[in-house]
Amino acid sequence: MPDIVNTAQAQAWNGPEGAHWARHQDRWNAVNEGFNEPLLDAAGIAGDHRTLDVGCGSGQTTRLAALRAPRGHALGLDLSGPMLAEGRARAEREGVANVSFVRGDAQAHPFDAGAFDAAISRYGVMFFADPIAAFGNIGRALRPGGRLAFVCPADGPLNDWVVAMTSLRDFLPVGDFGRTGSPGMFSLASPDRIREILTAAGFTGIAVDRAEAYGAWGRGAADAAEFLLRTGPGRHLMERADATVRARARRALTDHLRGYEAADGTVRLRSTSWLVTAGRPTG
Repeated sequence: MPDIVNTAQAQAWNGPEGAHWARHQDRWNAVNEGFNEPLLDAAGIAGDHRTLDVGCGSGQTTRLAALRAPRGHALGLDLSGPMLAEGRARAEREGVANVSFVRGDAQAHPFDAGAFDAAISRYGVMFFADPIAAFGNIGRALRPGGRLAFVCPADGPLNDWVVAMTSLRDFLPVGDFGRTGSPGMFSLASPDRIREILTAAGFTGIAVDRAEAYGAWGRGAADAAEFLLRTGPGRHLMERADATVRARARRALTDHLRGYEAADGTVRLRSTSWLVTAGRPTG
């Protein structure tokens, strides 16, 4: 059995949320893949590099890291069994042989010391129960001089999908949707907090840069609205309303998203994130 200490998140990502992400991996990649190239460039992966992908989900970034280092290897680590199964199946279909996946908790997984040249994550590091312990464990898995690069969401109002959800305040108990908190989607929204955690975890050369990408959330406003309302946050809010209110909320969200439809009907929403890089000391 894997070493799991973040039991609350393990339960969530092996339940309906993990199943949703596994089932809709292509849609989530369409939402987030605009950050792939900046992330991998920042990590400097090439040649024979060994890469750890933390919170890899269904493994798109893991496979891309493996392709950038054809003589190396990429390991995807995640709490979610359903998403890891999708990652393995996709790697086999795509013929990416230098990749593997393991279920585990980055905070406690027994990595071999210095086993990796780089560690990356696309939206997978915000949910740690103890972020200093988790990043410390990741740091020990890096060789001296190894590089950490990850993407995490910036403040909620800088993300169009959060603005869309908060537009439903008249219908759903949105509250402080998109607020910072730990663990949670916006737990690393503050650059100062990021620097504080990484410094305490032993990293140096920390840089936090703003990055933006427009993701495809659906083919038309109605499709995008339905997708948003079936995500974890959307589903949680809709479950707290009756059928009449749910229908009104769905119509209101669809109307809101019409303003984001491109000429081909695709709904494109801006995501604003922090692209974070740091290194393990060489000494």
